[in-house]
Amino acid sequence: MVSVEKTAREMIRNGTWAFRDGTFYQAIRLSDGKTGIVVYDGEFHFPEEWGRSERKEAREKIAFILGLDTDLDSFYAEISDSPFAFLIDEFYGLVAPAAPDPYQALVETVAQQQVNFDFAQKTIENLVRLAGEKIGDLHVFPTAKRIFNLGGEKLREARLGYRAEYIESLTQLYLKGQLNLELRDWEVDDAIKYLTKFRGIGKWTAELFLAYGLRKNVYPAGDLGLRRGIAKIFGKRVKEVRERDVRETLEPYGKWKGLLAFYVTCYDRKTEMERKVKIRNRRRD
Repeated sequence: MVSVEKTAREMIRNGTWAFRDGTFYQAIRLSDGKTGIVVYDGEFHFPEEWGRSERKEAREKIAFILGLDTDLDSFYAEISDSPFAFLIDEFYGLVAPAAPDPYQALVETVAQQQVNFDFAQKTIENLVRLAGEKIGDLHVFPTAKRIFNLGGEKLREARLGYRAEYIESLTQLYLKGQLNLELRDWEVDDAIKYLTKFRGIGKWTAELFLAYGLRKNVYPAGDLGLRRGIAKIFGKRVKEVRERDVRETLEPYGKWKGLLAFYVTCYDRKTEMERKVKIRNRRRD
């Protein structure tokens, strides 16, 4: 069974959602432009004025974000006799979260380039607060038009660094219809080749976008956290684990390789946090 609480912990803290007292709150924008907060506590709760079609779309969005349809039993059965089996108890119920729409996924993925995850989250939240519409204590992720209208100087106020230029140029292409992000029906290799033609999208970004934005069964094999996680599990040094080694390790898990990669990344993030806490405690002593 999917644990919404554990999944929410791994979501980007961007100011568009909250998890309080066992209840998940998500500010979303529907295809007709309407915005509102959807509440999920095992059942869905919508703004009263939303009709049947709007509620259906919102329900599908939340299920997509939280991965509510993920067959975790099958995943655990697949890795139960592997070196990764300990991850089942470590993260039982966890599912990789996804972005509500592909444009948001692209922006948030680009914002994570070459910086640690915590810093990336802060810059993304800065951007959301600059351009997103506020609903209660949450913000709706800004549209491409709202982000582009900020302009480069305002974008840099989010502390995105050089990534602000990438986001601005990619947003412009997206608005002009020159960058297609609706790649759900594309083969992964074809989608990567297409995306990496655009300045600001390398292989790492393309792979992470496809996983986070479209729930494609893919992972960024060159990611430091993923390489480091595999190194820890197999008792190696990070420099001994190359992109090729990551693929050789994960590809045999077929349709579950993407989710397994996410678990390994979460394991690395957890152990790195524990290591930093130990270092701080030693310094205090």
